[in-house]
Amino acid sequence: MKSLPILLITSLIATGSFAAGYTGPGAQGAISTVSAAREAADETPVTLEGRIVRQLKHEHYEFQDRTGSIEVEIDDEDWPTTAIDEKRQVRLQGEVDKELFGRTIDVDFIEVLN
Repeated sequence: MKSLPILLITSLIATGSFAAGYTGPGAQGAISTVSAAREAADETPVTLEGRIVRQLKHEHYEFQDRTGSIEVEIDDEDWPTTAIDEKRQVRLQGEVDKELFGRTIDVDFIEVLN
């Protein structure tokens, strides 16, 4: 009987079948532009497409899309194996981190687009 929870968790991980959350009327969708992220509430999900234009400090970078730029935090272990420079288009997924003097994006996943 003790193996049932372990079997269930293993099955969910293997199939990727985790609850996605509420998506019906009134649900807040993922933010898709820098300008919207600058106004979003803390922990709002974001999916941004653009370029990482420069490093600000360890694990902190400036990200830019057609609507502006914002600071993003990317943990070393979240970088893809493909090299990224200021010319390469990327898609970032993460959430807004509301701070005292503005907002940053805490990045969970990076996808290289070109």
